Amino acid sequence: MAKKTVIIGGVAGGATAAARLRRRDESMEIVIFERGEYISYANCGLPYYIGGAIKERDVLLLQTPQAMKEKFNVDVRISSEVIRIMPEKKLVEVKELQGGRTYQESYDTLVIAAGSSPIKPPIPGIDGANIHTLWTVPDTDMIKTLIQEKKPKRAAVIGGGFIGLEMAENLSAQGIHVSLIEMQDQVMAPLDREMAQLLHENMTMNHVDLILGDGVRSFEESEGSTTIQLGSGRSLSADLIILSIGVRPNSELAKEAGLLLNEKGGIKVDGELHTSDPNIYAVGDVIEVENFTLGTQTMVPLAGPANKQARICADNIAGDHKIYEGTQGTSVAQVFDLTAACTGVNEKTLKAMGKQKGADYHSIIINQKSHAAYYPGAVPLTLKLIFGKNGELFGAQAVGQEGADKRIDVIAAAMRLGADVSDLEKLELAYAPPYSSAKDPVNMLGFTAQNVLDGLVSFVGPDELDHLLAEPAGEDYMILDVTEDTERMVFQIPGSYHIPLGQLRGRLDELDQTKRIIVYCSVGVRSYNGARILMEKGFTNVQVLEGGTTFYKSMHDKGEWREEPAREQPPEEPEGREMKIVDCCGLQCPGPIMKVNEAIAQMEDGELLKVSATDLGFARDIAAWCERTQNTLVKTEKQGKENLVYIRKGGDCCCPAPQEQKGGDGKTMVVFSGDLDKALASFIIANGAAAMGRPVTMFFTFWGLNILRKREKQPVKKSFVEKMFGAMMPRGTEKLKLSKMNMGGMGTKMMRSVMKEKHVDSLETLMRQAMDNGVKLVACTMSMDVMGIREEELIDGVELAGVASYLGDAEKSDVNLFI
Repeated sequence: MAKKTVIIGGVAGGATAAARLRRRDESMEIVIFERGEYISYANCGLPYYIGGAIKERDVLLLQTPQAMKEKFNVDVRISSEVIRIMPEKKLVEVKELQGGRTYQESYDTLVIAAGSSPIKPPIPGIDGANIHTLWTVPDTDMIKTLIQEKKPKRAAVIGGGFIGLEMAENLSAQGIHVSLIEMQDQVMAPLDREMAQLLHENMTMNHVDLILGDGVRSFEESEGSTTIQLGSGRSLSADLIILSIGVRPNSELAKEAGLLLNEKGGIKVDGELHTSDPNIYAVGDVIEVENFTLGTQTMVPLAGPANKQARICADNIAGDHKIYEGTQGTSVAQVFDLTAACTGVNEKTLKAMGKQKGADYHSIIINQKSHAAYYPGAVPLTLKLIFGKNGELFGAQAVGQEGADKRIDVIAAAMRLGADVSDLEKLELAYAPPYSSAKDPVNMLGFTAQNVLDGLVSFVGPDELDHLLAEPAGEDYMILDVTEDTERMVFQIPGSYHIPLGQLRGRLDELDQTKRIIVYCSVGVRSYNGARILMEKGFTNVQVLEGGTTFYKSMHDKGEWREEPAREQPPEEPEGREMKIVDCCGLQCPGPIMKVNEAIAQMEDGELLKVSATDLGFARDIAAWCERTQNTLVKTEKQGKENLVYIRKGGDCCCPAPQEQKGGDGKTMVVFSGDLDKALASFIIANGAAAMGRPVTMFFTFWGLNILRKREKQPVKKSFVEKMFGAMMPRGTEKLKLSKMNMGGMGTKMMRSVMKEKHVDSLETLMRQAMDNGVKLVACTMSMDVMGIREEELIDGVELAGVASYLGDAEKSDVNLFI
């Protein structure tokens, strides 16, 4: 006689177990009881249907009862709630929710896949008409209809977990002003707070009213809206409220049946997913699992582990003895244009266990790019790795616009296979400029972690540095800034001492070897190099600021510089004038700044300019530009991946007045190289400086002269050697080659093609822009004589001069570059 398996719950775990069991045993009778109206639906996609990213509701319904019957011969009974389990009789009691009839169903094997439910704490007013949870398809339909019919203006999301973050984004996408209230001091609890702060910064930029460290005291309805009273005394009103406080396991049936539970209500199971009754299995959100990294017991309500557990459970029912080896908690979330991903344990957990950083574990934070920095579209990627004293991997976190998910997936796989820090160094990962770097960010985590273990580097976090700065009378230390002069003008840590990295070896006598020296730069690479110089020269107490000033500034971002006017009320142009609009989307730095500079030059004082750009650094760049040019930064906002900026020409600048600089403010550079990529870099820097109103001189010498040559051969008299020399050198910009990966010219053609596709200005265009902006192009006459280049061979507008003329401009400059 065929055996019979009854499954309680028909969503992720239940439907997967049924389908796998049928594939393993065609003769078995399989019955699913689901108290809702739908089975096997994509609950992770519900917020995106509400936000409009998913257009069709039907795509969320992965299986129907009819399809399960036809494809798998599974008897699915929806709107049927199991109200009692009788293990001693191997029976379940079922209630039909539509008719009210109750009956008993026998089983040989029972699977509890009842999942979990949203928590609704006993807060006064929590059952109000405007307050909803999002967990099922009917929940989704109700919220979607409410938005379409009532068109709420303000919404509040209570809780900063995965659903809360996704709902904040998707409600905002519907034009609703969103407040997110989280009782803890951060969103997305699996991340450590410093990584979550990157999300806080981005959410604020996307106009979410982020309220942290504050809980709800009560809800009070009044005239169609709800007033939310917070524990801090603050209150706010909302037309729509989404509860996303957390979930609890649906384990009441198991408890009443006498099955063993943990203190949180999770059903205890063994490795084969048996409960305390050998005929009853359990999978998914309802069970307690083993933490794969620590070996401790925990609760992890994620769809991925639930599906894997269901597959193992089905195989064991079919006669196998497979073991579920624990959950890593690998997860990912989209938060507006950022992706946050993690795997393993976080540092908070280790500290709560009494572990000491340095003694029991290490952690590092690095800033990388999503792919090769020279390929257009590379965006910042911040990664954190937590590892043991012997290099064992405890966990990792990543936040960025692109590439965070695949890096965490690589590390999650490495952890599952027992890899350590040294293995991350050895991983051979796919590389091409649009996708990664030759040294992938995962490799860089391995390199950096191994350096820590080998004693080659020691890091200081932003919190520790702030603690030092707050106690000036405490430890004797020095903060060393190794950035360039221009970077220091934009930002510097208070009390820091400045020696650019290129000058460090020659200025060691300015540093005290008895002090603790903390080195910093923008992202951490130059500061590491500086620290190694000091350590090799006998300095014994040297550390690096992890993540550099880029990360440090994010840790201190509270959004004060951003205004929060209503989205439908942008800054108004004075009567009789139109707002000018500049679209810089797709342009790479310094393209947006240059277009802004050109537009402002053609405007009258008081006129307003609206600029849109996708370049990630644009918002901070434009603030510095307004400060230096004495224009007014009215407002900055973010919509998706676009930065929107409103600038008023002239007026009272919202930024502090620029500090008086020593010497001149010009920029000079010696262009020695004739490589295409270096020529591009030279003119990008020159145009950026010119856009900020700075005089720029570019002094072309030796191979750099080829950049200025006309492409047409000119009728000039030359000696035989000069003719041979000229024939071997590239004539004009179109003949220049890449310094790396030229590949017989294929690499150069690929670079030009990609630049065109990504709307990056060509070298020829950059040169024209530079000359139009007043950049002085000077050809070195001595080098021209040596290389046999005549004045007639150079493009129009180039000045001829010697070293003395260049040095005269250099003395009036505060930046001098050699390229």
